[in-house]
Amino acid sequence: MTSTNDVPATGAWDEGTAGWWQREFTDGVDPEYTEQILPLIADELAGYQTVLDIGTGEGQAARLLAARGATVVGVDPISAQIHEAGARADGPAYVQAPAASLPLADNSVDAAVACLVFEHIDDVDDAIGEVARVLKPGGRFLFLLNHPLLQTPNSGWIDDQIVEPPEQYWRIGPYLVEAATIEEVQKDVFIRFIHRPLSRYLNALVGAGLYVEHMYEPAPPEGFLAQAQQFRDAATVPRLLALRCGTLSS
Repeated sequence: MTSTNDVPATGAWDEGTAGWWQREFTDGVDPEYTEQILPLIADELAGYQTVLDIGTGEGQAARLLAARGATVVGVDPISAQIHEAGARADGPAYVQAPAASLPLADNSVDAAVACLVFEHIDDVDDAIGEVARVLKPGGRFLFLLNHPLLQTPNSGWIDDQIVEPPEQYWRIGPYLVEAATIEEVQKDVFIRFIHRPLSRYLNALVGAGLYVEHMYEPAPPEGFLAQAQQFRDAATVPRLLALRCGTLSS
């Protein structure tokens, strides 16, 4: 993806970006979702009766959990996503709402999941505080992010043929600097991403009364690596970070 500050767009999610997402990342199109992200969500939230899917998009995680017996509510601030989720509905309920103002009562859900959502949220502390508010004591929050270290602005795979011998490595951008960038994820499709160091998220979780039980840094799945040689060359570089978080039992 190419970062740019000189595009005639805000990078805000709208009907156009929602349509891009629905085409490129749902219904089995994207191997990272089908082979890695959705199985992880299913495993980590198995057995939870009431689940909140924050930033549900068109609802693929919500539908997966509902098919496994959970009562699921998906929330998303974008009307085009909520409309599409409702059209594809197979069990979940959907509500248009931002993550920082969840339309649920205190202590009302057993578990929550946010999948590649917080990279687009400005008011991160309020949003994480809302997660803690709606979770029941002893509840679980599954927090999935584009890996903050390895997907900083201007990071990426470098194939340096100038040095002798040639070197291949992953260049890390300015990791400690919080920054919002607009990226052209596809021709004429611009999305705003917010980079934060991992400590920023961890401290927000702790500040809201949540704690990390387990952290995942999985290697990219085979279906993704098979798409291009440069992907396979960077097979030891994780793209995903997942945190299993808990609440205090009382």
